[in-house]
Amino acid sequence: MNKAIFFKEWIKTRWYLLAALVVFVSYTLYLVLRVGNAIEFKGAAHLWAVLLTRDAVFIEPVQYLPMVFGLLLGVVQFVPEVVQKRLKLTLHLPYPQPGMVLMMMLYGLGALTVLSLAQLVAFWGFLQHYMAAELTAHILLTALPWYAAGYAAYLLTYAVCVEPSWRMRSLLILMGIGLLRVHFLLDVPQSYNSFIGSLFVFDLAALLLVLRSMVRFKEGCQD
Repeated sequence: MNKAIFFKEWIKTRWYLLAALVVFVSYTLYLVLRVGNAIEFKGAAHLWAVLLTRDAVFIEPVQYLPMVFGLLLGVVQFVPEVVQKRLKLTLHLPYPQPGMVLMMMLYGLGALTVLSLAQLVAFWGFLQHYMAAELTAHILLTALPWYAAGYAAYLLTYAVCVEPSWRMRSLLILMGIGLLRVHFLLDVPQSYNSFIGSLFVFDLAALLLVLRSMVRFKEGCQD
C-alpha cells in the first residue's frame, strides 16, 4: 500500500519535480560559474576578504528558492486532490488515516530533502576546492534557515489546502507568513547557529496543523 501511495503522489507531481530540478540545477550552475569567474579574475584571496569583511556568502540568490519550492509542491500535490474531491475518497481507503496523511507528507518532505541536500552538497563540493573548511561551513550554515523555510512552507501549504474552513485557512495563512518571516529576519551570517536545530523541529511541528486540518476536512467542517 505504501508503494501505491508513493506512486500516486509521483504521478501527480512528476512534471513539477522535473521543472524544479531544472531550476535548482540552473541556480546551482549559475552560482558556481559566478563564484568561479570571480576567483579566476580576482583570486581566491579577494573572495576570502569579501566573505570576512562584508557579510557576503555568495549564494544569496538561492535564499527564497527552497521556500518557493516547498510552497508550490504543496499546491501541486494537494490542490487537485481537494478541488476534484479525490482526497475524501483517499481517506476512506482501507488504510489508517494518520498513516495515509503521513505517507503523503513523507513523499513531499522526501522530495524537498533530496533537492535541498543535492544543492548543498554541490555547493560544498565546489567551495571546498577554493576555501578553507571553516569558510565553506560559514557559507552553508548561513544558508540552513533558508532550507528550513522550505519545510515550513510545504507543511503550512498542506494544512491550508486541506483545511475546509476559509476562516481557519485565513488564520493558517497569517501564521504561515509569520513563521516564514522568522527564517529571514537576521541578515548577519550564521545568526541562526545557536537555534537552527530548534527551528527545524519547530517547522516540522507544523505537522500537527496538517493533522488537525485533515480531521476537519474528513468531518466536513465549514465556516
